[in-house]
Amino acid sequence: MTSKSKKRAAKRAAIQEAAASIDTAHPEEEETKKQKSPPPPPPPLRLAVFDLDYTIWKPEMYQIAGPPKLTAISDPKNRRITPAVLEEAKTNKEGYILTDRSHTPMQVFQGASFALREMEQLKECGYDIQAAVASKTDVESWAKICMDHLIIDDDRDTNLRSCFGNGKLVEISYGSKTNHFKRLHKKTGIPYEQMAFFDNEYGNIRSVSSLGVKCYYTPRGMTHEAWEKAKGDFGIDTNALELSELED
Repeated sequence: MTSKSKKRAAKRAAIQEAAASIDTAHPEEEETKKQKSPPPPPPPLRLAVFDLDYTIWKPEMYQIAGPPKLTAISDPKNRRITPAVLEEAKTNKEGYILTDRSHTPMQVFQGASFALREMEQLKECGYDIQAAVASKTDVESWAKICMDHLIIDDDRDTNLRSCFGNGKLVEISYGSKTNHFKRLHKKTGIPYEQMAFFDNEYGNIRSVSSLGVKCYYTPRGMTHEAWEKAKGDFGIDTNALELSELED
């Protein structure tokens, strides 16, 4: 056989072998190969971190006149405060609200109350989500007064401090909030990818996101929408929560 004949024979054999492999392949196997693998589920949310001033509450510490103190709702100077404001200004002392010396009340944003309350409820469904604070508030001592007295619902035994690990997960200091998160990471051992952060200042959002934390910009204070977005991003299913409430 000449050299050219050998080459032609080898080429025919290769073509026949390729055709045979196509004929013997199962359509189901080919279809499976074409299908992409589903994306992995997102890592679970384990730490929700909140700014304080104008994220958890309003007004900001620099906006009030002097340290906040408990004053009776019945005080004549508090008569101008509307029922809607009083609903957001509840404290752990019945009949009292927290005001500055000009009787400006401290209020907890409804979205903040909702998120903190639901985190406690989600624990009953197997979600282990802790709440923490990363704040650069101007007067730390005043902020602590607010955390000691402001509450998120009618349970007067549950103040804001108790929501944040009884104060153990509260980071208040000046400087970049990446430092706050590094300390929270060291305290909890929770990876940044399993943290969410809510803040009304975009500069803080930008710096903290560089760590891998999922960040949510809340320029008008904490909202229901921001919390729902975070739950969706972390794959939190609240259907089980709704079912448990129906069973109760």
